[in-house]
Amino acid sequence: MATVHEYKKLENSIVQKCGECATFIVECVIRFFKFIFAILLRPYTIVFVPHSQKKMYNFQISGMFSVAFISGIVFMSWVAFRYTMPYESAGGKITYKDSGLEDTQANLDELRLETARLQSAAREFESALSATLAALGTNIAEKNAVNIALGEDLSTFFNIPTTADGVLQEVEDIRQLSAYLSSAIEPVREIGTILDTQSALLNEIPSIWPIRGGIGHVSMFFGQNRHPFTGQYYIHKGIDLSTYRQGDPIVATADGQVVTVDYDGAGFGNYVIIKHKHGFYTRYAHMQSVRSKVGDRVQQGEVIGYIGNTGLSTGPHVHYEVHIGSDIVDPNKYLNIRSNLTRNTR
Repeated sequence: MATVHEYKKLENSIVQKCGECATFIVECVIRFFKFIFAILLRPYTIVFVPHSQKKMYNFQISGMFSVAFISGIVFMSWVAFRYTMPYESAGGKITYKDSGLEDTQANLDELRLETARLQSAAREFESALSATLAALGTNIAEKNAVNIALGEDLSTFFNIPTTADGVLQEVEDIRQLSAYLSSAIEPVREIGTILDTQSALLNEIPSIWPIRGGIGHVSMFFGQNRHPFTGQYYIHKGIDLSTYRQGDPIVATADGQVVTVDYDGAGFGNYVIIKHKHGFYTRYAHMQSVRSKVGDRVQQGEVIGYIGNTGLSTGPHVHYEVHIGSDIVDPNKYLNIRSNLTRNTR
């Protein structure tokens, strides 16, 4: 029983202490608010003192008004800060986008410049292609090979009206140029086919200079000439090519097969006859030595022997003849025909 009585006594003491603390806290809060109200209700005088001799100005305000005024300023500042932040952020984004637009404009200007250069190159390409096709006897309109979309040619491509914003102009230029280049593929392939055919044909007919490297000169032309030994006029059935020295390589002027390798001491000396396609034969005479033998298949430009002074000759040279069937023709008509054709088609 004594223990229960002690616990009860301790409990009453704790309750009493808590009550005293609560009472103290309430009194403190009341005193605080009394103090605040006293300050708010107390009048204040604001005095304006000029730096001159003029009369001073003063007016009274209550503490409540001061607190309300300061609170209003703080609130307005917070509102201003709160609502101006999005505008500042938007301004930053606008500045960033302006920078991006400047970069885009610079890229667009560069695109326009490159498009102009591309147009210029396309004009040159069209001119060169047209000239080449004309030289080869191929008409663009007849072949329907080089046409712009919707039946327009390249001249239309160079006269596209400018759009209002100037942007679609470049896009349309590139689109039209792409169409033109796509349609130009076929005639370019045709040129390649023609050139391949011509190249094969030129390999089969005597169409290059008989001395390797194109050196030397014609010392006697085909036709009527004065004989170097008798002094009488006669028909020279070939041309004489000289480099003023022996040993320079002589080449086959077309693909073919060696049919004759012989020596004629009273005339041609060491000589070679090659049979070609289309009825052509070529003879190479007065050779120092012969590299080929009968039955050999030789290609155009292949060395078959070397310039000499054998047989009836007045100096180192190669006597060169071209035969078509049983007829002897002027070799000068066929010399460097490949180079002349290339030059005429440029």
